Amino acid sequence: MKLTVDKGYFQTKEDVFDDIRSSGFWPTTYISGTSPELPLHWHDGDIIGYVMEGETYLLDENAERIPLQAGDRLNIPAGAVHAEGEVVDKVVYIVTMRKCIPMMEGLTMLDPQAYPEPTLLPLDPELLARLAPSS
Repeated sequence: MKLTVDKGYFQTKEDVFDDIRSSGFWPTTYISGTSPELPLHWHDGDIIGYVMEGETYLLDENAERIPLQAGDRLNIPAGAVHAEGEVVDKVVYIVTMRKCIPMMEGLTMLDPQAYPEPTLLPLDPELLARLAPSS
């Protein structure tokens, strides 16, 4: 559950689309305007991001800076603690998620202090009974 950054991973938008097709993830565009460094957080779903324009940095779980620039690919597994750094000029990303859900739902920032580890909520026993294969 550690984020990774693949430096200089792609050259063109077509390279990105080829990678997205191979991942099976759902893409959208996200533009990060001028903003301060975000607090450390995690998401409950896997995210792959592609920096299309601009530059900034990510903070990893130890608050160490990882520089980002156009051509870099971010792999952020569910539960990986991270934060986007200060943005002094816009940064354009193609953000992809494993699940087809509204982007802002997938990017909900979960607080590591309030939710120290990703947890799965228990399923309703009646629902489990209905879903169980009949023998």
